Amino acid sequence: MTLTSPASRNFGIDCLRGLAILLVIVHHLALPFRLPLGPSLLGEWLPKRLVDAISFNGYEAVFIFFVISGFLITTRIIDHDGDLGCVNLRRFYAARALRILPLLGVVLALLTLLALLGVPGFVPETGQQTIGGLLGSALTFTFNWYEGRTGWAPAGWDVLWSLSIEEVFYLGFPLLCLWLPRRLLVALLLVWALGLMPLRGLVPVSEEVWFEKAYLPGMAAIAWGVLAAMLARRWRPRLRPGMRVLGALGLAGACCIVLVLGWPGLVHRHLFKSGLYILCLGTCLMLLAFHARPPAPRWGLRWLARMGSLSYELYLSHMLIVLATVGLYRALLGEVQTWTFTVYLPVLACCHFLALMLERVARRLTSRAGHGS
Repeated sequence: MTLTSPASRNFGIDCLRGLAILLVIVHHLALPFRLPLGPSLLGEWLPKRLVDAISFNGYEAVFIFFVISGFLITTRIIDHDGDLGCVNLRRFYAARALRILPLLGVVLALLTLLALLGVPGFVPETGQQTIGGLLGSALTFTFNWYEGRTGWAPAGWDVLWSLSIEEVFYLGFPLLCLWLPRRLLVALLLVWALGLMPLRGLVPVSEEVWFEKAYLPGMAAIAWGVLAAMLARRWRPRLRPGMRVLGALGLAGACCIVLVLGWPGLVHRHLFKSGLYILCLGTCLMLLAFHARPPAPRWGLRWLARMGSLSYELYLSHMLIVLATVGLYRALLGEVQTWTFTVYLPVLACCHFLALMLERVARRLTSRAGHGS
């Protein structure tokens, strides 16, 4: 969720990332209300399945991010260096650092300040956690490990777990590309991708935090994206029948994602608990279709694509808005949920505005760092 420059934007991929970040934000807003939309005035007119699909798929959305991130990082390496086996380590790591660290530093400064001020949702709630521990684990990309040892982090900090998984993968991935022969690299990635659910099964469900946020299952989803990018490099249909195949792939991918988001119980009971596999497969199919034939921008979806292009900024900062909104709502209306539906659009607008501000700040910091080097 931390890639792509404006010059290389793919409208379809941006829309897919926009959908994922939208699900994450709504999920985190829905959880404090416990029964989002349902007991509200608007909820009486909406099907429960639709409400649940929109409100409770934030975790699945992160796995969509993982797949997209693997696809984009691999595509970027191939575009820059010609082949994965020729990756320029210095340029790769420098580009990652310039993209990630400036904004991460700004957000961590805000989180630390709010924690020091004692603001609920940002202060460590367990005796095993400290502000220094949260900050140090975030900077060393071990935040999920820290949570696994100490319990759930404060809500304002909790989103940092997925960034730890992504960046640890990308610290090692270029080295594997250089050290391993292509066939062995593909075999390793394939085994890793197919091992997503067995890898999750290595952690007891009773260890709830680590079961959800362990390194290897998240990296397995990234491996799906890497493999899809390697396939996209070799398969570029040009003729009309190929275009039809692309359309079918995109539709099939969308159906896979909708199936998992809308009917998770059915997938769990009747499709061998394969929800994350189907989700990763569907995301890969859509990425293949979008990459081979980038869709033209559509006016009605530009807002979603813009959310996708700001997904990193939105992901890191949205809890600042969400927690403030929940606190304000409860201060004014207590536990009355009749009007909860009214906060969703304003929250999305405020999150978008904050992300734009952070994007500008990060660009200035990145520009200074680039000039300094």
